[in-house]
Amino acid sequence: MELNLQKPLLFFDIESTGLNIVTDCIVELSFVKVFPDSHHETKTWRVFPWDYDACAQKKMDPRASEVNGITDEMLVGEKKFIEIVPEVVEWLRDSDLAGFNSAKFDLPLLAEEIERVRSYCVQRIADPKASQEKKAKAKEMLDLLDIDLHAKRMVDVQTIYHYMEPRNLKAAYRFYCGGEDFENAHSAEADTMATYEVLKGQLEMYQVADKHHEMILKNDVDFLSGVGGRPRTVDYAGRLVMGPDGEPVISFGKHKGKTAKAVYESEPAYFAWIENGEFTKDTKRQFALLRERFDKERKAAMSKPLEGDDLSDAVARLQGKFQGGKLF
Repeated sequence: MELNLQKPLLFFDIESTGLNIVTDCIVELSFVKVFPDSHHETKTWRVFPWDYDACAQKKMDPRASEVNGITDEMLVGEKKFIEIVPEVVEWLRDSDLAGFNSAKFDLPLLAEEIERVRSYCVQRIADPKASQEKKAKAKEMLDLLDIDLHAKRMVDVQTIYHYMEPRNLKAAYRFYCGGEDFENAHSAEADTMATYEVLKGQLEMYQVADKHHEMILKNDVDFLSGVGGRPRTVDYAGRLVMGPDGEPVISFGKHKGKTAKAVYESEPAYFAWIENGEFTKDTKRQFALLRERFDKERKAAMSKPLEGDDLSDAVARLQGKFQGGKLF
């Protein structure tokens, strides 16, 4: 069935350096614009991710590269978002929007990139050191960004999918356990028993690989607990995730991607901020346990006699300080 449109509907998808809307950048942007007469036009950009504050390339999160196949080297030579934004806005201007799960990530990130350009232009205009030519270009760019994405209608195909085909326990029971609803849904005992039956049904259904399901389910709790590739979290809120080397890694904010140990060594006050912040008690407890562990490790290292290379380094530092008979 063709779409009944009164104005163009712009389907779009984004690949990015990571999943943090505040700090990550677009590296690929694709538009498919469907017109009321049913014809469509497409446009795709590869984008050089730019950190306006650091004036440097924003690096790909390795986990994002694993998903989208895009590396830092592949983006060298591509245009920055600020260079393509006039064309992007023209594609957006007269259209409603559509995407798959785009309302939660793609649209906010696209809006964030536009706001970054807007902020850069405002700063350039206010900069007393900027030439009149640069101020004029910034003013011209700012005038082009007269678009309000919040005013556009957004069709999220995933939202429709989940609404029409609910992904809840009742739906799972119907799918895996014979097509009937179970009795007393939403009572704790009935829901628990239904969950048990659903897992058995899943194991029976996915024992042979096919073109839609390449992986079979092993009847093994260790295997089943890892299905979906979810990172192992240290706290239930997921503020700490277990890194590949077994060290807890911070998953949010300014220290995202750093190990908790590295943050403890560079900014120990961060742990006090967690303790006094609006975090779950479980999160606070896990950070406190880590701080206790790191404190013990530091004390143990300080009380351990120096030997080998560590001793040589310490002697060299002392000799440097006292060279010429002076401390400074």
